[in-house]
Formats: sequence, C-alpha cells, structure tokens
Amino acid sequence: MEVSGWMQQALLLARRAASQDEVPVGAVVVHEGRIIGRGYNLREKKQDPVAHAEIRAIVAAAKKLRSWRLEDCTLVVTLEPCPMCLAACQQARIKRVVFGAQDPKGGALSLGYRLHEDQRTHHRFELVYDETKECGEVLTEFFKIKRKAKR
Repeated sequence: MEVSGWMQQALLLARRAASQDEVPVGAVVVHEGRIIGRGYNLREKKQDPVAHAEIRAIVAAAKKLRSWRLEDCTLVVTLEPCPMCLAACQQARIKRVVFGAQDPKGGALSLGYRLHEDQRTHHRFELVYDETKECGEVLTEFFKIKRKAKR
C-alpha cells in the first residue's frame, strides 16, 4: 500500500472520531509496508489533553514493536501535527511524517515550529505535506455541523 492508501485508512479513523463527536483526525503508523499503529482523537471522551490521533497511533506502534524507537516508521495523519505531536514524533524517532491537511491555527509547521529539522536536536525526520482534499473536507464538515448546532 502506498501513502494514499494509508491516508485513506487514516481518514476512516478520522470519520470514526467525528462519529464520536471528536475533532476528526486520524493517524496510522506504517512499518515495512504494514500498519502497526492506529489512532484517532479521543480528547473529549477520555478528557485527556494528549489523546491526539498521532499520540495514540505512536503508542500503539511502540507496543506492537515492543520498542519506543520507531526509526523505520512513517506516521500518516490527516491533519498537520501540533507542536506536541511533532515533538512526540521526534522523541519516538519517527523516520517520516505525512499529513493531508494544513492547520494554520494549530499546526506546528504553520506556526513556525520546525523541530523535525532543527540541527540542535538529536533526531531529525522528513515532514511532508501531501494535500488530500478529503482530509480538509471532513474537518470543514465537522465544524460546520458544530457551528450550526450552537445556533
């Protein structure tokens, strides 16, 4: 499976989050061509500020590999990682991160945090914006419904 197939898997998870009234973000960790970790936002349900899709997928992948070092892994996520999640990728030694929609108000890269290429850190990794229209659409639709419900 290639990145677009993995992104489709992440989108399924994002939709699952939306069905649970969570911000629709989904993530998968891929190792040797197979998904070894999955996650979607569960901050509301768990009342956990760090229950982001990326964190949940990274934790699941680490359990699967029985190692916190995810050096040969790619994280595919529907939304640009926030600074916390980008730092988690750095700490987990993720090799590559691919995201499908930009987040101008909360995304690490959009906000100017370039931890993935900071020469002062001990691990650097590739960060790729692979625009996937559906990733933005699922978020737009979710927030449109939320705004309409507030009226």
